[in-house]
Amino acid sequence: MPSTGPSSRVPTPSTGHRGRRLSLLIAVLVLLSDQLSKAWATRVLAGRADQTLLPGLLNLTYTTNTGAAFSLFKGSSHVLGLVSLVASVAVAVWIIREGRRPMPWSRSLALGCLLGGALGNGLDRWRLGEVVDFLALVPVSFPVFNLADVAINLAVLAFAVDLIRSPSQKEG
Repeated sequence: MPSTGPSSRVPTPSTGHRGRRLSLLIAVLVLLSDQLSKAWATRVLAGRADQTLLPGLLNLTYTTNTGAAFSLFKGSSHVLGLVSLVASVAVAVWIIREGRRPMPWSRSLALGCLLGGALGNGLDRWRLGEVVDFLALVPVSFPVFNLADVAINLAVLAFAVDLIRSPSQKEG
């Protein structure tokens, strides 16, 4: 008699595509929220003093960055734009290939956040030659960041969760 346990489950087209659809939906939501928040920050915060968003935790501070995280590679917007494009294409291909089989929610989240974040900062580099940042942590000295940066860091956390999950938990 054939096994009917989780390991013998054959993905149907609907279960195989669910992870891909979720990843792409997350990517679109991240990209839209990132670009809309940066447009708002540019319109409302540029040229103004810092504003408190969450007292003692988060300020709104408009700045731009021609480099990468922590201002690494400052002045390399075109090169970093190319890196964003290559990363976005690679993640999109990964999503398409992963979408052929069931994907754990943590991987769907990670891939969607990574694609949306890479596209969000990449669009800034391609359109503006710099990335708009506006979120500043108050209690620690940390670079000003944006929602695309938050999404990329969330992707790293979700990838870590996906890696530490036991094989029996990775079934979907």
